[in-house]
Amino acid sequence: MKYLIVIEKTSTGYSAYSPDVDGCVATGATKNEVEKNMQKAIEFHFEGLSMEKQTIPKPCSYSNYLEVTA
Repeated sequence: MKYLIVIEKTSTGYSAYSPDVDGCVATGATKNEVEKNMQKAIEFHFEGLSMEKQTIPKPCSYSNYLEVTA
């Protein structure tokens, strides 16, 4: 399954989260690193949910850009 992640620039690198995976975040020095770290974080998070017999959330978020006049 594919999950949307949001990557944001920080003062020390990058951070990421997924709107569909509540409470799961990751950081990294580069965009590539934060993507890899987020992949691992989601997989680890899902392992924990499975161990606790909880439901793994289904991906449902999407993204789009809107052009606005300022």
